[in-house]
Amino acid sequence: MITSRKRTLGAVTPDDFERLAQLRKMQGIALGLLLFMAVVFVVSFALQQHFPWLGYVRAAAEGGMVGALADWFAVTAIFRHPLGLPIPHTNLISNKKDEIGDGLGSFIEQNFLADEVVHEKLSEISGARMAGDWLAQPANAERAADMVANAGLGALTVLNDSDVQDLFEALVRKHVVDPPWGPLTGRALESFVQGEHHEALLDIAASRLEEWLVNHPEAFDRMVSSRLPSWLPSIAQRFVDDRMHAEAVKFVQAVRDDHSHPFRIAVSEFLCDLARDLGEKPELQAQLESFKHEVFDSPRIRAVAESTWANARAALVTMLEEPQSELRTRLRAALQDFGQRLRRDSTLQYKIDVWVMQVVEHLVRNYRHDLARVVSDTVRRWDAREAAEKIELQVGKDLQFIRINGTVVGSLAGLLIFAFATLVITPLVS
Repeated sequence: MITSRKRTLGAVTPDDFERLAQLRKMQGIALGLLLFMAVVFVVSFALQQHFPWLGYVRAAAEGGMVGALADWFAVTAIFRHPLGLPIPHTNLISNKKDEIGDGLGSFIEQNFLADEVVHEKLSEISGARMAGDWLAQPANAERAADMVANAGLGALTVLNDSDVQDLFEALVRKHVVDPPWGPLTGRALESFVQGEHHEALLDIAASRLEEWLVNHPEAFDRMVSSRLPSWLPSIAQRFVDDRMHAEAVKFVQAVRDDHSHPFRIAVSEFLCDLARDLGEKPELQAQLESFKHEVFDSPRIRAVAESTWANARAALVTMLEEPQSELRTRLRAALQDFGQRLRRDSTLQYKIDVWVMQVVEHLVRNYRHDLARVVSDTVRRWDAREAAEKIELQVGKDLQFIRINGTVVGSLAGLLIFAFATLVITPLVS
């Protein structure tokens, strides 16, 4: 390819410069073959009067030069104006860059992103099984855990604490605080009582109270004595204290051991009435709502929430940064276990493959035009000359074979035409 100055054709990477070197080499071969044909033509043309057989050589060299020049023109015209002359229908890539981009985008959309093509390709592979085989390897599970940890660290680094707190507060207020609690609490309490879950709480409370009374009789005695008349003799006070303490212990033991104790029945009835009133009485519901907002709007609660998030964030960052932390270790083990299960469980593989197929097909179906437009828009943003140079860098080496083949084929054609004219046509007309 004839050029008047040294050009890099947009080479920017080591691979690009390697391609450029190969292109220059092939251009040199093609040009050298053209020059060789020119020298042969000059010599044979000058000596053919003395050596008639050189006429065949001249014809072959002449055809080779014509073929070489024609194919040089054709190849050059694709990427630029030959010799810089603005000949019509040359510099095709620069002039047709936008149309090429649109055609390439349309070709990709219709041939690579068609529904049947995507479905057939996804049906041929089991991505779930491949993922399972990959994750089952300890080194790959560790690599995946590192990627998850780095992603988590990145998210924690990018996220603003105040933004997270505002988002968390908005979600809690929308889904927890704003909805009325009365009916929901009533239903929950009713279900709790019907399941007799309160009995276990009463057992625990009675046992703990009995233990406290037995281990701290003097504290109980002081509570009782403080409420007795001061004029009562001390011996009478001790008698009352001991008696009251013994009765209290017996009462607590009875509540603990007897599930049909009147106190237990009274507690159950109280809870049932409370559950009903929470669902039916507006005044009780209003009291609960007032208490709820008072608690959640308290500055102390907000300070506790902020402190909790700060501590949780710091702990997460520490565990994610440390490769041997318990969190990273458990994450690696969980990923490896999941990979082993995924590799063994064909049903799970099928479910995941079907889910992935549906997601991909949905995305392709709805966004394939946008994906194809990315190609066409990218080509449109290219500089026309730069686009031509980049394409020439990729395919120019192979196109030089057209020039070489044109030289060889032109030589053979010139030789055959001259031989036919000399050996067939000349005897017929003489």
